[in-house]
Amino acid sequence: MANEVQVVDPQNTLSWKPGYDTGDSTLGFGGWTWRYDLRPMGPWTTAVTLTYDWSAVPASIRARIGFPPFGSEHLSNSLTHLAELVAS
Repeated sequence: MANEVQVVDPQNTLSWKPGYDTGDSTLGFGGWTWRYDLRPMGPWTTAVTLTYDWSAVPASIRARIGFPPFGSEHLSNSLTHLAELVAS
């Protein structure tokens, strides 16, 4: 897997598109994006909103993969992992 960064605003936003190897030495992107929006809550606390957007995924890919491709617990796990990375 490879990610294409869409937005980097260190104090506010990080967004990326997950990509995949198409098999011919190029990357493909299915149309979905991940985004973290950050809002300072105090000197040691930040509220993080995670958005997973698949609105740009073509109908043919949605039919083949099934959307959403995972449950809401995966989004919670992503936020937990982010908190662990920041804490370390």
